[in-house]
Amino acid sequence: MDKHGVYLGPRLRRLRRDLGLTQADMAADLEISPSYIALMERNQRPVTAETLLRLAKAYKVDFSVFAEQTGPDLIARLQSAMRDPIFADIDLVPLEIADAVHSFPGIAEAMLRLYTAYKEEQFALADRRQGGFGDGAGASGDPVAAVRNFLSARRNCFPVLDVAAEKLSTKITEAGGLADYFKQRHQLRVRRLPSDVMAGSLRRLDWHRKDLLLDETLDSASQNFQLAQQLAYLEFDQEIGAATQEGNFETESARRLAHRALAAYCAAAIIMPYAVFAKAVETRRYDIEALSRQFGTSFEQTAHRLTTLQKPGHERIPFFFIRVDVAGNVSKRLNSGNFPFARHGGGCPLWSVHQVFTTPRKVLTQWLELPDGQRFFSIARTVSSGGGAFGAPRVERAVALVCEAHHADRLIYSRHHPQAAAPTPIGIACRLCQRTTCTSRSEPPIGRQILPDDYRRTDAPFGFSDS
Repeated sequence: MDKHGVYLGPRLRRLRRDLGLTQADMAADLEISPSYIALMERNQRPVTAETLLRLAKAYKVDFSVFAEQTGPDLIARLQSAMRDPIFADIDLVPLEIADAVHSFPGIAEAMLRLYTAYKEEQFALADRRQGGFGDGAGASGDPVAAVRNFLSARRNCFPVLDVAAEKLSTKITEAGGLADYFKQRHQLRVRRLPSDVMAGSLRRLDWHRKDLLLDETLDSASQNFQLAQQLAYLEFDQEIGAATQEGNFETESARRLAHRALAAYCAAAIIMPYAVFAKAVETRRYDIEALSRQFGTSFEQTAHRLTTLQKPGHERIPFFFIRVDVAGNVSKRLNSGNFPFARHGGGCPLWSVHQVFTTPRKVLTQWLELPDGQRFFSIARTVSSGGGAFGAPRVERAVALVCEAHHADRLIYSRHHPQAAAPTPIGIACRLCQRTTCTSRSEPPIGRQILPDDYRRTDAPFGFSDS
């Protein structure tokens, strides 16, 4: 930074909004005029070294908040968007994109928002085509698909909710914990009752008696999560409502599912605050079990939270997350990475997420390679829900996290499974996989002529012509 300062308008505006301040509030704190704050935020005046010192002193912020390193993040996001096939005929060199971000950061951010909306519509259109049969099926009529598209288009990251959750987490710690906070802030008593008394409910808010009731068979991680989610409903209604409104959902069921998903997002962010969790993630090299012990969370809760760490300027590894049952039914799918999972039909049976049921609670790692040569690293393990008492039903599922191969060396799991190992050749789905010799195939690929087996039977379920 030279003696005249640097132009940090968008970052200064973002800091002010994150702190919940008006321009007049910040001006009073920094002992400058509101008009000068406005000029700095519009990049019509530079932020001087003296102003930076006043910011650091007034709000206890690190200078890294304003460091130039935040620029490359916006550049990388825009470069990633510009690699979309829709821009293939436009000659966009990296230097031009970097110049656009530095000179017009607001326009760059607007472009990314438009691209997010475009991707969301593409997901919805694909669902309509795949689910069609002329009955209007697809994402527009499927609330689960609509919410998945909503989350995927935003990389399962909602920075506004993370900021609010971090502030609340600090208040909870000062109050002595979740139960004490409920008592002090909402005059609610947390009680744990037997399952038969709860009558099928895991959590129930009784305003009349001022009780928040929990099923006593829940383990501590599940109890804390239910408490945090109830707190999100009580304190983040406005923030969750605003985020849900962005989805423009066509059905009330989809809107309600999105509202519930974002409340669960807030619950995880309260228990695992972004800054603290993101630091622990790097320290522990993404060791999910170690992180679970540190934050008192379950394996699945921790793995799920790892998919949300895409806050601009503070990103961690982008992961794809999936949860399946023993029959292969997908009950949860989140994507902050670039893993092309089949949106319809079954996944590849060669992927270890379908095999971990034979080794309960053991983490299985696997290198994966798609037909186009893309490589990924997978972590899979079984998880369970329910139980907690003799005779109580328990559900076993498998969860998996997948990241691109070039991120894998940051994971503790790759230490004993180096990339030199031969990857498992998988496909997105049998209908989209052109590996003709695969013996695990269940369907022929699109566009290939099946050969008769009158005189020759191949190892693979189907024989194909070369063209």
